[in-house]
Amino acid sequence: MFAGRDRQRMRPTSNFELYAWFFMRISGIILLTVAVFHLMYMHIAIGVENIDFETVAGRWESPFWRLFDFFLLTFGLSHGVNGTRQVLDDYAHTRGWRIVARTTIFMIGFIVAVMGAYVIFAFKPPA
Repeated sequence: MFAGRDRQRMRPTSNFELYAWFFMRISGIILLTVAVFHLMYMHIAIGVENIDFETVAGRWESPFWRLFDFFLLTFGLSHGVNGTRQVLDDYAHTRGWRIVARTTIFMIGFIVAVMGAYVIFAFKPPA
């Protein structure tokens, strides 16, 4: 009864979607841990009323906090870009629109990641 459907089903040519699915689960766990720690530290330990330019500049004197913020940026962006790619694949039915959508999302993600990394690592606190 369903034999015709099995023959028409496309076989994947690579494991990219499997790896993307797995990445979403791992990055989601890491992102949840890092983001919750960030919120608890910044909003409870330091306090929202105490967060200003000097607080962030003081934090970024330590390489640990710069690396921590870089990981928060990269995991957040990569998780969001991969999720957006999956949603766009559901709605972009033609190959041309799918290529345009993916290229746009990846370029925006890359540009934001480079700009964020530049700000995090090139920041020099005022003397």
